[in-house]
Amino acid sequence: MNFSAHLTALRALAQDAPQIQALFQQNDRFAQFSADFDGILLDYSKTQLEAGARAQLLAWMADTGLAAARDAMFAGDRINQTESRAVLHVALRAGADAVITVDGKDVMPEVRATRARMAALARDVRSGAFGGAGGAFTDVVNIGIGGSDLGPVMAVAALAPYHDGPRVHFVSNVDGAHLADTLRGLDAGRTLVVVASKTFTTIETMTNAISARDWMAGQVSDPASQFVALSSATTKAADFGIPPARVFGFEDWVGGRYSVWGPIGLSLMLAIGPEAFDDFLAGAASMDAHFREAPLADNLPVLLAMTGLWHHQGMGHATRAVIPYDQRLARLPAYLQQLEMESNGKGVTMDGAPVSAAVAPIVWGEPGTNGQHAFFQLIHQGAQVVPVEFLIAAQGHEPHLTQHHRLLVANCLAQSQALMQGRSLDAARAMIAGRFAGAELERQARHRVFPGNRPSVTIAYDRLTPRRLGQIVAMYEHRTFVEGVVMGINSFDQWGVELGKELATALGPVMDGAQGLDGQDASTAGLVTFLRR
Repeated sequence: MNFSAHLTALRALAQDAPQIQALFQQNDRFAQFSADFDGILLDYSKTQLEAGARAQLLAWMADTGLAAARDAMFAGDRINQTESRAVLHVALRAGADAVITVDGKDVMPEVRATRARMAALARDVRSGAFGGAGGAFTDVVNIGIGGSDLGPVMAVAALAPYHDGPRVHFVSNVDGAHLADTLRGLDAGRTLVVVASKTFTTIETMTNAISARDWMAGQVSDPASQFVALSSATTKAADFGIPPARVFGFEDWVGGRYSVWGPIGLSLMLAIGPEAFDDFLAGAASMDAHFREAPLADNLPVLLAMTGLWHHQGMGHATRAVIPYDQRLARLPAYLQQLEMESNGKGVTMDGAPVSAAVAPIVWGEPGTNGQHAFFQLIHQGAQVVPVEFLIAAQGHEPHLTQHHRLLVANCLAQSQALMQGRSLDAARAMIAGRFAGAELERQARHRVFPGNRPSVTIAYDRLTPRRLGQIVAMYEHRTFVEGVVMGINSFDQWGVELGKELATALGPVMDGAQGLDGQDASTAGLVTFLRR
């Protein structure tokens, strides 16, 4: 059966999907529609998936050649066909005995050597053996954008309880306000700047890096001595003033949004130390093994992808909300936006044919409980249905604030329950019958109706540790890969970011007044005229 036929069958199943609450008449609903691995539980029982639909979805996923595609990725085959590259972010967290080859060459010795160099630098910075003009580094400023920012900024915030190194700050936006606000109050003589750009040509990153060097030059005689480069462009880094010993490169088989496991994760290693960083990698490696070995019906990334396909391609829900009831995962939704929307936001299949359905949903979200007082109104009572993915830990890191955590967990569970159950018109009438009567009772009651039957998935875990974070991020990476394989697209290129870059470069001289407005459309010309004036 080809993809279009699978999609037609999936949509037919979705049209006949039962009510979620009706499925809980089966006593074993939760047991049959949840799965766990090493301290992480995936509960997808509060969806309209029933056993028959699940079986067909899993069969469809298997029929697409998922197992072979997965094995090809781990084997180092060039599965990124449009760029003729392997996809081996998994190599960055592979175990000490792993052998992974690309074109017949084992890449692991170089991966391990680079990680050892990173660890040596991190230990020197954290101990004060490597410092700046003013002494031991108290602050680190990571300058990057996209995958060179979203991964580490998310992970550094998530693992705040494990910080025992210098304070870490992040600058990504070329808007000068971001750099200025970050550098304000820092001691240039005790600040280390990490420039993260594989090519060392990313215009936003290099503009910020040059301005940061100028800022430091006002107080430090040799500012480049306090810079580190995360880049494969050793010569360009040297031209900037950064010697090879402080340049950490990575191969083209590591995509930006999958790069936090290697040199791009240096800022995280500086914050939590090499040992905790190793735990982060070990967690991801354990999820890699689970993804490779577990049957599809028990495989967390596969099951998470299955719910995504069911909701987006089957049920037609255009968006997905990711709501971590874990404040330190506040940047996870933004990280997942790039992971899924840049990976799978494609309009053609691997062979160049137009896709027959939108592949990636719009991913968005904020932490709970804040979201409850913002956009949950729409999720509960809006005309559109928004599937939700909740994340919740059994324990927090604040033993003196256990009441806070109990309230947090109660809110998370209550939201998924409310989305499923809703509130009927009869229940709404009964709730306010003593306050209103007649037509006013009817009107007021209708405002208090919750449709219910709104799906959610809950990912629960014991505590947000480096190992757990590694597992969670790797699970979402593999989920994205699975969805891409099933839809027949290339999840590992991102040509969609190129055109805007090209046009921005071309508009630079226009904005400077060095070129006229000839050839520009009327809107762009009008905007340039206004902004220049």
